[in-house]
Amino acid sequence: MKVLVIGGGGREHALCRKLKQSSKVSKLFAAPGNDGIAQIAQCAPDIKATDIDKLVNFARDNGIDLTVVGPDDPLALGIVDHFRKKKLRVYGPTGSAARLESSKGFAKDVMRRHAIPTAGHKIYDKPGPASEYLKNCDYPVVIKADGLAAGKGVTICHDVDEGEAAVKEMMIVKRFGEAGRRVLIEDFLQGEEISVHAITDGRTILSLCLAQDHKRALDGDKGENTGGMGTYSPLPQVSEEVQDQIQDEIMVRTVHAMNRDETPFSGTLFVGVMLTKLGPKVIEYNARFGDPETQTIMARMQGDLFDVLWAATEGNLDSVDVEWDPRAAVTVVLASGGYPREFEKGYKIHGLENDFGPDVTIYHAGTKRVGGEWFTNGGRVLNVTALGTDLVDARKKAYAAIEKIRFDKMFYRKDIGWRALK
Repeated sequence: MKVLVIGGGGREHALCRKLKQSSKVSKLFAAPGNDGIAQIAQCAPDIKATDIDKLVNFARDNGIDLTVVGPDDPLALGIVDHFRKKKLRVYGPTGSAARLESSKGFAKDVMRRHAIPTAGHKIYDKPGPASEYLKNCDYPVVIKADGLAAGKGVTICHDVDEGEAAVKEMMIVKRFGEAGRRVLIEDFLQGEEISVHAITDGRTILSLCLAQDHKRALDGDKGENTGGMGTYSPLPQVSEEVQDQIQDEIMVRTVHAMNRDETPFSGTLFVGVMLTKLGPKVIEYNARFGDPETQTIMARMQGDLFDVLWAATEGNLDSVDVEWDPRAAVTVVLASGGYPREFEKGYKIHGLENDFGPDVTIYHAGTKRVGGEWFTNGGRVLNVTALGTDLVDARKKAYAAIEKIRFDKMFYRKDIGWRALK
């Protein structure tokens, strides 16, 4: 089978590596891919992940049997609908179902109507009324861009000045473009956030292992929100009882809700869940695999990813299952100085030629290869993923590997997994 993975980051590198292990995959393509992915797949670097017509033509011309969509943008643009119209098999939700991620207002409406637990909120499409509300609300509050903002369009505000600054940045300065045309002002949920992934064909729900992301840029959960600075799995602090509650009250209800609303969801349902004193509540939905959660999840996943994704597109997901490596996995993101705001590219990366051992994998997220040498080419540059007998061992291996890598202005969090070890 020929498989095409759409996207060009660390998540797509992890998906490609896992798909490459399948005996059923005869040839692997990526569009646009990156220079790291090019070591295991044939890349089409001139095709953007959002250039749907070119992607359709590429899949048709190369006889692609299955296309796997990595990022959120093409899903929001309806890439799955376009592929299906051309009778091309594709893994991911339709454009209407992907609104769970592409519009937080849409997602809140679904949750309200179908009794899916989440935080209270207000939605504003003009800065004036939003500012008026902020003058009299209880703090802290969370202000979110309604649309897609690469995981960065979220600000926790502790007073009216911070709130008005966030609204100005999103709605007037338009830091996140059209994504901030509308904003949600949401009640602050106190608790621990976890990443819950499941693959579904719209009927069967196949739960993946839990992971926990570290969204803030700096140690101790300080600094700005990023696309994610690292993840780990499993989560020993989350009981089976709580996991069952999440499955019943969030995952199952969401899939049923989408069916009842005649927008069936097929693909990866990734939910950010806050574990509050009143039970688990949805922070946000995502309609694709998380990044960098995928790097950690794929490290622990045993079995054939191709079989699972194929079954989801066939509508017979109940015919497959996966098992999980009992070892722990940790992923640490190596980022460029200045990320998630302005950062420079083009710094030489040293150390990638090292032998990191069988339990460590280096994923490329924002790199470029020139003349056999590696250079930085993004905000999140590399992902270092390690397996260990337990979380302490996995962390030790990951950070030992990082000691062998360097580039100018490199930074990373040194406390990935701290909540499970406190």
